[in-house]
Amino acid sequence: MIRYILLDKRFLILLFVINLLGTIYGYIWYESQLSVTPGIFLIFVPDSPTASLFFTIFLLFFIFGKHVPYIEALAITSLFKYGIWAVVMNVLTLQIQGSIGWQGYMLMASHFGMALQALLYAPYYKIKFRHVAVAAIWVLHNDIIDYVFGMMPTYSLLINYINEIGYFTFWLSIVSIGIAFWIMNKNANNPR
Repeated sequence: MIRYILLDKRFLILLFVINLLGTIYGYIWYESQLSVTPGIFLIFVPDSPTASLFFTIFLLFFIFGKHVPYIEALAITSLFKYGIWAVVMNVLTLQIQGSIGWQGYMLMASHFGMALQALLYAPYYKIKFRHVAVAAIWVLHNDIIDYVFGMMPTYSLLINYINEIGYFTFWLSIVSIGIAFWIMNKNANNPR
């Protein structure tokens, strides 16, 4: 039943539109931060919308029965990573601040959805080692840009925990890369 829904063209188009709009909203949400970001780092700052963009591109090709393995590998690693990351950061903000408002809960739900959809479409990715290796370089390089060069998303109250957040983010990257390798091996043994 779930497979039928995931592969239904109408559902795929709806999911594509939702992800496209979410990606656009995400870039708008980062607008103030991007306005003060040095040009060389611009591509690395809006983590979640870029992850969503990768998945949106995957969906566009998938609707037409095409595969873009590098985009698929970038989608699974970054979508899972930043989906979980944003949920954890909002839970942490809730614990520290006591409230996160409706936007915080909306961000938690939408980012959890990001991670979930990355996993739901995992059986359909056509990724190989080289694709996952490039995605691994991307997500780990992004961690360096965020936590070595200080270009991470701005969460005012969480700045006091930046070292711990950087450490958590690094290991979340490793888990995301591990999931991508696991999916690669599983799909190689069970081609669809």
